[in-house]
Amino acid sequence: MKTRELLFQYGRQFGTLAGLIVLAFVLWALTPHFLTVSNLLNVAQQTTLVAIIAVGMTFVIITGGIDLSVGSVLAFAGVVMASLLQRGWPLLLALLAGLGAGLLCGLLNGLLITIGRLPPFIATLGMMSVARGAALVFTGGRPISGFADNFRWLAVGEVLHIPVPVILMLVVYMLAHFVLTKTKLGRYTYAIGGNEEATLLSGVNVRLYKTLVYGLCGMLSGLTALILTARLNSAQPIAGMMYELDAIAATVIGGTSLSGGEGKIFGTLIGALIIGMLRNGLNLLDISSFVQQIVIGAVIIVAVLFDTALRTNRK
Repeated sequence: MKTRELLFQYGRQFGTLAGLIVLAFVLWALTPHFLTVSNLLNVAQQTTLVAIIAVGMTFVIITGGIDLSVGSVLAFAGVVMASLLQRGWPLLLALLAGLGAGLLCGLLNGLLITIGRLPPFIATLGMMSVARGAALVFTGGRPISGFADNFRWLAVGEVLHIPVPVILMLVVYMLAHFVLTKTKLGRYTYAIGGNEEATLLSGVNVRLYKTLVYGLCGMLSGLTALILTARLNSAQPIAGMMYELDAIAATVIGGTSLSGGEGKIFGTLIGALIIGMLRNGLNLLDISSFVQQIVIGAVIIVAVLFDTALRTNRK
């Protein structure tokens, strides 16, 4: 019994990393171009968007919740920021407005869940529709294009030959790791997901911290919107479709339990890299995007089955 439990624990801690390494070698064997420096940098850049959104999703899922609105919030924050830039607002103020739009949507999600007592699935499903609709109304359904080079540097710039989006992603992960492991917000995030009622009885303001977690998730969707808009040189009201699925997948594959109370931020980064590698490798093998969805869906199912098996084993 102890041996079995140890195997599950080691699998939990190192299985995702081992899976990433095995996947890299399998794709290298199938397509030698995969393990070139230029392609790996390409994978890192492609992974950036989902990886940053998945940070917020990790916090939310650790509390035992879910956020289905991240893709729509991304689109809304992007068009808000882009429209202000085109109206001549200073770059910094427009960027802050984009982040603020994401933060506002996230806080509204938190208030609907904590004060409105809506289940996270329903509250964020509603916000998914509201934010997408607001983005379409705001733009009349048309993209906003054409930005200055200093804004596009966010997506195409490099520092010491490292793409700026990759640097931003690493900074976000280091900050998130610090918050999750060293601050009161991080401790209460785990406590709420582990046992919300006990956390409430111990005097913690559960409503406040859950709302902050959803606000953080929305703000990171706003940050992703800034990078995506700079990369495309266009803010699209239909941007971010299916990003919620990829963010949830990266979080779950990275070892965060859908039941809440467990998860590590760098596990999410590995989960995002696995999804990025899968997409890149399947593209190099000229496999259709429809099949890619099937493969990624299957990977999610395996990850959830593993999580369920671990919990059953503990009981």
